[in-house]
Amino acid sequence: MATNQVDMIMEMYRLVNAAEEKNIQLRSVGGIAVHAHNKKKHPLFLREFADLDFAIAKKQRREFETFMSQIGYTSDKELNMLNGDQRQIYYTPEFKVDVFVGVFEMCHKIPLENRLSIDPVTVPLAELLLTKAQILELNRKDALDITSILLNNDVGHGDNEMINLQILNQLFSQDWGLYKTTSINLERVKELVTKGDVSLSTEDGELVLSRIDQIFKSFEETPKPLAWTLRDRVGTRVKWYEEVEEVER
Repeated sequence: MATNQVDMIMEMYRLVNAAEEKNIQLRSVGGIAVHAHNKKKHPLFLREFADLDFAIAKKQRREFETFMSQIGYTSDKELNMLNGDQRQIYYTPEFKVDVFVGVFEMCHKIPLENRLSIDPVTVPLAELLLTKAQILELNRKDALDITSILLNNDVGHGDNEMINLQILNQLFSQDWGLYKTTSINLERVKELVTKGDVSLSTEDGELVLSRIDQIFKSFEETPKPLAWTLRDRVGTRVKWYEEVEEVER
């Protein structure tokens, strides 16, 4: 598998553009997607990538499968036959491609089906943030990805180069567990930044912290459905996340 960062980035753009020519909305997720929004080019967030992660709409699944064979990728036939409506894997001698179909699902579910047209290359920033913040066992790499998204992109009421608070509030209101895990991880990022465990200037650190506070404040002011309020009373006494089974092929 390729380990060269430049090769991986070039392949991501090649696949997105080639899919677009076939009217297929293929959008990047994962570390490379975070890199695509690293407008400040901060060296703290530069790293190697293990594979290429994407999302497609479930309604375009069959077209996408044909497309991947046409551009020289080999399907993981067993996995794609058993789980192809949710997750797919493809290979070349250099690259591995992992594809989420309709929904990004790990510790929590993040719907993507109707939001893939927002950004021309990646999933929208709100959802990209959540794909990282939904990881219960957050490691430093993922914490840095969250930090990068927050440093490089404003929060507000829209999707254009912005983390959409309306989408975050909507998804948090629908899923207490997603809210809980995300809030835990945003607090972890705040701690990293506050303690100086990441190499950010004072100005950049304060910007990250202020954007986290904006996210919390916005959701605090959002009306909660009764089901959410009742689940909040139960809290962490009941398991609120799914165990993640790694797909190793």
